[in-house]
Amino acid sequence: MPDPVTTQGQHIFLLWRWAWVAALATGGVVWGLIFYAAFRFRRRSDDEVPVQTRYNLPLEIFYTIAPIIMVVVFFVHTERTQNAIRANIPDPPVTVYVVGQQWTWTFNYMPGGEIHTPGNQVLYSVGEAGNPPTLVLPVGETVEFKLHSPDVIHDFGVPGFLEKEDVIPGPAIDDNHFQVKPIVTGTFKGKCYELCGVYHSRMLFNVKIVTEAEFQAYLQQLQAQGNVAAQPLLGGSQSQTQAGLGSGSEGGSE
Repeated sequence: MPDPVTTQGQHIFLLWRWAWVAALATGGVVWGLIFYAAFRFRRRSDDEVPVQTRYNLPLEIFYTIAPIIMVVVFFVHTERTQNAIRANIPDPPVTVYVVGQQWTWTFNYMPGGEIHTPGNQVLYSVGEAGNPPTLVLPVGETVEFKLHSPDVIHDFGVPGFLEKEDVIPGPAIDDNHFQVKPIVTGTFKGKCYELCGVYHSRMLFNVKIVTEAEFQAYLQQLQAQGNVAAQPLLGGSQSQTQAGLGSGSEGGSE
């Protein structure tokens, strides 16, 4: 299991770890009973037949109640973890509109919140198949990802986040979304987790978690490069199109 790099990932890691502890403990009890029964009630001679028991009511009750209790415990902890990682805050400081398409990613940095994009414009970074883009995020700030696809279902995931989300085709600007709060700086890998076509394996991207000052400097760099748009780039026949907003005119500076 990768080390979690977000607050939400820490909750997922704890659920994963203790689920394995419970599973191994249960497996140890079951294996112990199997070996005990195989040894204790083994046939000791050709003439001796072990005692044959048709049923044992206390054991039958135990075998029924114990799994139900285990399922309830797993459900409660899973529900608690899900509520923790889905406890989205309104108006997060950073919003990134993620577009997954065959076979690359576009990251639109949206204006608003405590961290504003320069000029309150949409700033974007576009990758190409074989040339992964980089998603830059500020440490210690809640980031909301809005996910969109102009073609088929993709899946946006970062192993360090310990979670992923489907990228569903559709015209709505608020498709699937989730929030994370990075807690460490560094460079991490991301990829598409849904088989989406012949070049699925090339749908990669990098994630850089940096300080707030470095994040602001990166946004200014995007603006200086001309990666500016009035609305998010929603993909299409080319990476830099707004297919979801009209006829799919090229360029992001419109």
